[in-house]
Amino acid sequence: MELWTLGNASPRGIQHVARQNEDAGWDGLVVVDSQNLSGDCYVALAMAAAATTRIGIGPGVTNSVTRYAAVTASAISSIQRLSKGRAVLGIGRGDSALAHLGRAPARLSQFETYLRHLQIYLHGDAVPFDEIDIPASVAEPVENLGLSDTPKDSSIEWMSDGQKVPVEVAATGPMVIAIAARHADRVMFTLGAEPERIAWGIETVRRARGEAGLDPSDIALGAYVNCACDTDQERAREMVKGGLTTFARFSVMHGQVSGPVSADQRQILNSIHDAYDMREHTRGDSPQAGVLTDEFIDRFAIVGSPDHCIERLQGLQDLGLDKLILSGPVSGRRDGSQTLMESAVLPSMRRV
Repeated sequence: MELWTLGNASPRGIQHVARQNEDAGWDGLVVVDSQNLSGDCYVALAMAAAATTRIGIGPGVTNSVTRYAAVTASAISSIQRLSKGRAVLGIGRGDSALAHLGRAPARLSQFETYLRHLQIYLHGDAVPFDEIDIPASVAEPVENLGLSDTPKDSSIEWMSDGQKVPVEVAATGPMVIAIAARHADRVMFTLGAEPERIAWGIETVRRARGEAGLDPSDIALGAYVNCACDTDQERAREMVKGGLTTFARFSVMHGQVSGPVSADQRQILNSIHDAYDMREHTRGDSPQAGVLTDEFIDRFAIVGSPDHCIERLQGLQDLGLDKLILSGPVSGRRDGSQTLMESAVLPSMRRV
C-alpha cells in the first residue's frame, strides 16, 4: 500500500518539504489547491518535481470549477512531463477554494461532465465545442470572427506522448462515489478511518460500476485519513483536530450524514456541520473542533502509538485499499509525530 502525505502549496517551501518526504520514505506528496489560502498548486508541484526524483506528486485536491477541464489537463500533463511520469490528478467537487469565491461545491451533473472531459483530454482525444460551457455573454463563438479557418473541437495538441496521468476522485457521499466509480482511475474515500465506513464505500463503488456495465474489481481504491503518531494519546488527538473537522464535515456537507454511523457519531457530525466556520478552516482551535469528542477522534482518525497506527493502517490495507494519503501534523516538520511516523510506522508498513 502506498503511503502519501499532504502539504501546503508553498511555492518556495515545497522544495524543502518534498526532498524531506522523499528522503524519509514516503511514496508521494499532494498539495492543497485553494487559491485564496495558499499558493498555486501547479507552481508548487513543478517546484516539487524539480527537487525530487522518486515520489509521486499531485493536487490534493483540485476542483471542477476554478479551471476549465482543458486547463487542468494541460497543467497536470506539464507536471507529468516535468516529473518524468510521477504525477497524479486528485480532484473533488471543491470546498474552501469555492467558499472563498462565494460558492458551494460543484453540482453533481457539472462534476461528472467535467470528469468525463478531463479523461478525454488526458487520453489524447477531443471534446466537442458544444459541450464546453462558456456562456456567450463571456465569450462569443470563435466562428463569429470570420476567420479563414478555426479549430473544430478541443484537444490538447502538444500532449501527444507520455504516460497518461491517473485521475483520483475524492469522494464521500454515495452519489459522488458512484460518479467516481464510473470515471476515475482510483476512488479516494474521505470517509474517515473506520473499517465499516470504508467497506460501505467499497461496496458502493462495486455496485455503481456493475450498474454501469463496468468491471467492479477493475478500479483502484484509496483513502484520505487523518493520522498522528505519538506515545501520548491526548497529544496525538490535538494534532489531528483541525484537519479532522474538515474531512468529517464532508460526511455531512449538505446536512445529511453519509455512510454508516452510530447515534453518537451522527450527533457529532451534525454539530460539526452547524458549528463550521470556513474562516477558521483546518484550525484545531476552531468552533468546529470544539465539538469533537475523544471517542469520535479515536474512531474517525488514526491516533496513538506506532503499534496502534500500524495495526489500524494494516486493517485498511486488508480491506483492499492500495493507497492512503495521511493528513496530520504540518508536513515537513521533523519533530514529534512526523519523526515517529517515519522512523517506526513507514518501515513496518513496507514489510507488510
